[in-house]
Amino acid sequence: MTVSIRTTFILIFLGCTGLNLTALYFQYGMDMHPCPLCITQRIFVFAVGLCALIAAIHNPAVLGRRLYSGLGVIAAGAGTSVSLRHLWLQSLPEDQVPACGPGLSYMFENFPLLEAVNLLLQGDGNCAEVSWSLLGLSMPAWVAIAFVGLIGLNLWQMWRRA
Repeated sequence: MTVSIRTTFILIFLGCTGLNLTALYFQYGMDMHPCPLCITQRIFVFAVGLCALIAAIHNPAVLGRRLYSGLGVIAAGAGTSVSLRHLWLQSLPEDQVPACGPGLSYMFENFPLLEAVNLLLQGDGNCAEVSWSLLGLSMPAWVAIAFVGLIGLNLWQMWRRA
């Protein structure tokens, strides 16, 4: 039994929805406030899921499927790079961790948009704190693993035969 193109896009969307719901549970259920890099990773998970949802609704032919999957790969690749940056910040010795920066709302209210986005992508000292881990891996490591899986699924969608 083969899984249809549309079903796979729906599964990608549901996986991304599950990841973002888990993030919301950590934020509101466990009172773990997200750092700038966590928020950026959420945005990229949302982007991958949105591409998959639109593709599932559209149910395109081969060219459209490759376009949607390609956009999903790009968003997941960008998310992977943010997750890896986050892991790098967490691996720094305490004396090399950058200082904590302003809050997200402050950045977007008081800095030009490109500067605020640049600060968001750089992360700060808040991003270096490991507040949760499972099997020895911190949250950004698990998100990076999820992004690699999303890249794999989108590549499979892109090149498989219908």
